[in-house]
Amino acid sequence: MPMALQAGLWGLLSGSALLIGAAIGWFVPMSRRVIAGIMAFGAGVLISALSFELMEEGWERGGILPVAGGFLGGAIVYTGLNLLLAWNGARHRKRAEAHKRVEQKQEAAECGNPEAAQPGGNSMALALGALLDGIPESSVIGVSLIEGGKIGLVAVAAVFISNLPEGLSSAAGAKAEGKGAVFTFGLWTGIALIAGLASLIGYVAFAGVAPGAVAFVQALAAGAILAMIVDTMVPEAFEGTHDFAGLISVSGFLVAFGLSKLG
Repeated sequence: MPMALQAGLWGLLSGSALLIGAAIGWFVPMSRRVIAGIMAFGAGVLISALSFELMEEGWERGGILPVAGGFLGGAIVYTGLNLLLAWNGARHRKRAEAHKRVEQKQEAAECGNPEAAQPGGNSMALALGALLDGIPESSVIGVSLIEGGKIGLVAVAAVFISNLPEGLSSAAGAKAEGKGAVFTFGLWTGIALIAGLASLIGYVAFAGVAPGAVAFVQALAAGAILAMIVDTMVPEAFEGTHDFAGLISVSGFLVAFGLSKLG
């Protein structure tokens, strides 16, 4: 199988977590603590992946200048785009209690309180936020295949875990806004396909280019991912798990670190 196609399929696999999360948000009421715990664990896994599969490899490929420039640039670009989305309703796109808000709005509507029943967020903005988070994550999967043809399984696992609460939040928000299941799952299917395409492009666009350029792209993704973790995942994970957030995140980091070294 061509390596570009393999990259696309691995990216599609990681993006499929958005659909799984959306199905959970639409059909299954889950404890906020459980969802926040998944988010905390995923944050630890992502930090390990960006440290050892992006920054370290980028350093070995290109040295300090492309790595430092890409890392800061990724954080700056992500922060700017994230602010735009936050102003349009995507501030809490990874919020663990979105399903609870759906139930509250439904109860408000049944009690004849239409103002309280109005949705507080914008599900389309949440979907755009998922794209903002997912494109650098998925492109990393493709880049990881460039040398040696070995996929970074830790990177795939990290992206998969981080996508679960994002799909959950947006699907729950779409349900609260009265959108249909066909629209909601069609939207998330499209986003999952874009994740696969981003991974394929990450491989095709940077295979054969100078090592310094690949290092810059790896660091760019790492900076965007770290900014995303701190801006969106950590606050929500702590809000749901409180004093256990650090321990759960450390556990995720340790598992990912062990897998990367054993692999």
